[in-house]
Amino acid sequence: MTGNMSATTSGKRGFAHVDTWVFDLDNTLYPHHVNLWQQVDTRIRDFVAACLKVEKDEAFRIQKDYYKRYGTTMRGLMTEHGLNADDFLEYVHDIDHSPLEPNPAMGRAIATLPGRKLILTNGSRAHVDKVLERLTLGVVFDGVFDIISAELEPKPAPQTYRRFLKMHGVDPARAAMFEDLARNLATPHQLGMTTVLVIPDDTKEVVRETWEMEGRDAAHVDHVTDNLTEFLAQLAKS
Repeated sequence: MTGNMSATTSGKRGFAHVDTWVFDLDNTLYPHHVNLWQQVDTRIRDFVAACLKVEKDEAFRIQKDYYKRYGTTMRGLMTEHGLNADDFLEYVHDIDHSPLEPNPAMGRAIATLPGRKLILTNGSRAHVDKVLERLTLGVVFDGVFDIISAELEPKPAPQTYRRFLKMHGVDPARAAMFEDLARNLATPHQLGMTTVLVIPDDTKEVVRETWEMEGRDAAHVDHVTDNLTEFLAQLAKS
């Protein structure tokens, strides 16, 4: 499944007008089945357990509840418990990035797209840099908007997207957004962006919450792909 390359009769938005390409990082620029985020997930659970002095099963329940309600577990801990975000970010992103492999084909496809290429992520800049280094994608991006740039307000908070657009001077009507969570595409679509949902390759095992896999048929999702490299390569040729 690679998705459609242009607007369809159903009213889905195309790419001919796009001059700014916005990418999420985790589970978007690398395949879901790498399960890199599972390492972060485990460290978040351990942080919650230590922070709130609860058993790991209860910490996992709180972690997922906050993630779903606040956009990130970190934001939930900040709101409910006055968390120091710096401590959280440093701890949870201290992971082994070696499962990531270079993807020169994606790098070529992104570089060929006309206009700017930006990253919009709920992760930290340090994590972004390590991921891009492993993927050998660092040179193809013109800027990064991380959770610090967002003033610790994660996607899908509407103000986060507006802050991003203002900081980078992006016209949403001339931009496309690539994301692995459908709910994080609702506001970009409302603002006028073409939206692409990146889903797992169903031939490989992935570790995701059920709700994270929903939304591919949502009205705010213009295109769906389970192979971003191939999708971008075809897009670059069109």
